[in-house]
Amino acid sequence: MQSVAFTLSPSLPLRTPHAPRSASLSFHPLRLSASKSDPVTSNATSSSFTRRSWLHSSSSSFKFRPRDSDLDARARFEARAASVPESASGDAAASGGLLKTLELGSLFGLWYLFNIYFNIYNKQVLKVYQFPVTVTLVQFAVGTVLVSFMWGLNLYKRPKITGAQLAAILPLALVHTFGNLFTNMSLGKVAVSFTHTIKAMEPFFSVVFSAMFLGEMPTPWVVGSLVPIVGGVALASVTEASFNWAGFWSAMASNVLNQSRNVLSKKVMVKKEDSMDNITLFSIITIMSFFLLAPVAFVMEGVKFTPTYLQSAGLNVRQVYIRSVLAALCFHAYQQVSYMILQRVSPVTHSVGNCVKRVVVIVSSVIFFQTPVSPVNAFGTAVALAGVFLYSRVKRIKPKAKTA
Repeated sequence: MQSVAFTLSPSLPLRTPHAPRSASLSFHPLRLSASKSDPVTSNATSSSFTRRSWLHSSSSSFKFRPRDSDLDARARFEARAASVPESASGDAAASGGLLKTLELGSLFGLWYLFNIYFNIYNKQVLKVYQFPVTVTLVQFAVGTVLVSFMWGLNLYKRPKITGAQLAAILPLALVHTFGNLFTNMSLGKVAVSFTHTIKAMEPFFSVVFSAMFLGEMPTPWVVGSLVPIVGGVALASVTEASFNWAGFWSAMASNVLNQSRNVLSKKVMVKKEDSMDNITLFSIITIMSFFLLAPVAFVMEGVKFTPTYLQSAGLNVRQVYIRSVLAALCFHAYQQVSYMILQRVSPVTHSVGNCVKRVVVIVSSVIFFQTPVSPVNAFGTAVALAGVFLYSRVKRIKPKAKTA
């Protein structure tokens, strides 16, 4: 990105803009005087004054001052000299701001794109290979390889982790592991659009857990924004064609675990020396999740990802492997991009972007999988998502401090 910024952000314009001749009349001579800042010009000017005094009579009405044409020339010169740096700095600032906007827009686009492809590839695999624990393990395994590659080639600084930090991160890794596992279990049971409609309930659990464990009481505005979320999800659930209780409760469990992770992240890692950036924290959690889930997958589902087993199940081994790896790559990529965006914008802006992302995923999955959606179901989903957007806006409204 730095090379692009250098190419598109010249420090000076190619052609110096010339000020109109008539513009010099608007400058006052006293303001444009360079006698203090430019001694050479001052001396030259004073000497010219002296020479002109010998050419005129020494009457008392004569005052030593330069001709109007000289003043106009000096004004034009000094006005032009002052305007060049101002124009150049303004152009540089404008181009720099444009590049930052384009960069942020590109990150948001990648965030949405990776999320769309993750849900599509993941759903395609889970429809024919109904072993969600193994699928989730593959996603963590690919993420672990990517993190090791990133640290091994110094693409990102390898952190120095202490035992105390690992102990603090362990609860986060546990809820992250099983939160993603329950999401995959829900995706294997119901439509992608319905899973993400249920996951729109995340703000509700965030408010409840923050009040219970952090003592953060919600404002009336926040409580009011939860009403359309809960009502919309309930309406969408009643009218969902692919509804089943296993998929519903799996998505709900994912909500509980994901919001528990957010609460735990505020309660642990509170010491300044224990803190680390989000990308590093996510990378460590990914590796820990792989080792936490590996024995669970072996006990619950056994080793059923071998070519021999897939062939015996009548599956296309090549297609299952390719789509599983692509889903895992997109899963890790959209998580990384999400944290990169969070480092550039406020949490409120990120929350709004996450709401838009959910809308994009729901619409794209309905179109791709041709999911049947009734008008009432679509209305319930829209109400829930509108509530999420409202929640992200009113959350930043702080209650007024009580006066004594």
